[in-house]
Amino acid sequence: MSAIKLALTGFMGVGKSSVARHLAHLLRVKRLDLDALIEESERRTVPQIIDKEGLERYREIETANLRSALERSDIGILSLGGGAWTTPQNRELLKQHGYTTIWLESTFEHCWLNISFSHKERPLAKDRAAAEKLFQERQNVYCLADWHFIVLPGYTSYDVARQIAADLL
Repeated sequence: MSAIKLALTGFMGVGKSSVARHLAHLLRVKRLDLDALIEESERRTVPQIIDKEGLERYREIETANLRSALERSDIGILSLGGGAWTTPQNRELLKQHGYTTIWLESTFEHCWLNISFSHKERPLAKDRAAAEKLFQERQNVYCLADWHFIVLPGYTSYDVARQIAADLL
């Protein structure tokens, strides 16, 4: 069982999955990527689920998978999908299971640059205007996280993980 219980949240493209991978390595704990768990359990991609069943049904699937992940006692680092934190039930589940949440905060420009260069399909950010609107809407929810970590320009995901690890120790 891991004494460390951290959940990373933030907008798509901020680097949650990459930071989680490095952080888990630095802290020598297991990590879990919620989007990857969903895709494995559903046997289809997140965009396929959203396109076929809609966003509301996807959020239900997301919460069910989060609940399942939180029942495991060996997960030290959990990276959430960009919208998982926006669901009040998910925030409560994380709190009930003793997770400290960290908002990886950055500018829209930083996130959009990463989204633009990614080969990952982003059904909620099909264009810059839609992504920027979503980014603005979510800021008031992301700020509910326990910690805020500002991802400065030029920081790599390893730099971010190393700084979070240093702050923890």
